[in-house]
Amino acid sequence: MIEASQGTVTKKGIWSWMLFDWAAQPFHTLIITFVFAPYFTSQVAPNDVVGQSYWGYAVGIAGLIIAVLSPVLGALADASGPRKPWIFGFSLMGVIGSSLLWFVTPGASETTIIFGLLAFAMALIGFEFAAVFNNAMMPDLVPRAELGKLSGSSWALGYVGGLICLILMLGFMVGNTQTGNTLLGFTPILGLEASLHEGDRASGLLTALWMAVFIIPLFLFTPDQAPKAQVVGAIKQSLQSLWQTILRLPKNKSLASFLLSSMLYRDALNGLYAFGGIYAAGVLQWSIIQIGIFGILANVTGAIGAWFGGRMDARFGSKIVVGACILLLILASVLTVSTDRMHVLWISVAEQSDHSSLPDYLFYFCGALIGAAGGALQASSRTLMVDQAEPGKMGEAFGLYALSGRATSFIAPIAIALVTSLFASQRIGVTPVIALFVISLILLPKVQSRTR
Repeated sequence: MIEASQGTVTKKGIWSWMLFDWAAQPFHTLIITFVFAPYFTSQVAPNDVVGQSYWGYAVGIAGLIIAVLSPVLGALADASGPRKPWIFGFSLMGVIGSSLLWFVTPGASETTIIFGLLAFAMALIGFEFAAVFNNAMMPDLVPRAELGKLSGSSWALGYVGGLICLILMLGFMVGNTQTGNTLLGFTPILGLEASLHEGDRASGLLTALWMAVFIIPLFLFTPDQAPKAQVVGAIKQSLQSLWQTILRLPKNKSLASFLLSSMLYRDALNGLYAFGGIYAAGVLQWSIIQIGIFGILANVTGAIGAWFGGRMDARFGSKIVVGACILLLILASVLTVSTDRMHVLWISVAEQSDHSSLPDYLFYFCGALIGAAGGALQASSRTLMVDQAEPGKMGEAFGLYALSGRATSFIAPIAIALVTSLFASQRIGVTPVIALFVISLILLPKVQSRTR
């Protein structure tokens, strides 16, 4: 096995590591946000409100499992050495779960709905755990001064991968149920039947295939940690190390503040991603193709934002970038919840019996803003986590990072689900994300950041 050594990793090894984001991003783009989630809530579940609630519970429960196990698995990986075996196993889990989504048909029975939610949860857990170990490899690839650019470029590459998959879906696979044609006016390829929403369901198959193919270079060319000399007792050692790190958290104000802040703002951001397409489908009555155009725009700005944010990270530091992005996401969230088919900023824009197109334009703007700020935020967050980690405990650190992103990951989706059910309103249902962003911003000043 090739052992990672900072400064000696080839460009091929670095690009192969970056391809993980390229391989994994379509799951978030196609399944969580723009294609399958809106399809599930609008065509599989009994109605939009019930669908949004079901989806919220699935995301929340899967997130709770990720939160509990991520630090333990990360610490175990530090004790044993290599990260690639973990990445392979959990990527396979994600590929299988995504593939099973093909069998979730429109107007499904309760049994099929549960099957679909379980398959989605399986895929989500697989992709998230694989990302934990991929992130832990990052500090071994380049010097600290280059981490911001590496993380930003990798996130940008991921957004481009998601964008290409979204264009493939909308341009060649997802057909309009009325015309039978795709966004580009073609008959769906591979005989996909628009009336049966086979294009929407194929999003899981494309996600699985994309991941299976493009993760291969990581295993072939990116160096990994060498196996540790003593693997016996690794589980006990990893748990002891993790417990000691947790006990020291009250004294490590920077790490504790970052974990608390990041668990809230990433939970809120994931809530926006998970329910953005669902919101557009239910509140603005957008079609899957309209949501897809929205997704294309968000992915373009996400790639630009991640790339630009990486450069700003290298120049001004990760903390500055994170704080600025949270402010932009608060603005986008407020604009979103103030908008429905008849209102913008809670002001009526209806013209007699015709609806103004202003809500559509504003929602496109919000999507672009969320994409750009979200891309930069996630890229700089990885770099800021490296600043908090102890040497030799990078797997444990990113396990805690996953914990901070998932320990409260049930709060946003379940809060959205509960508020949506309580008020019978999708628009009011997404308001909890604003409070999460605000609290996370208050916690950020105590976090330390460095650029060298």
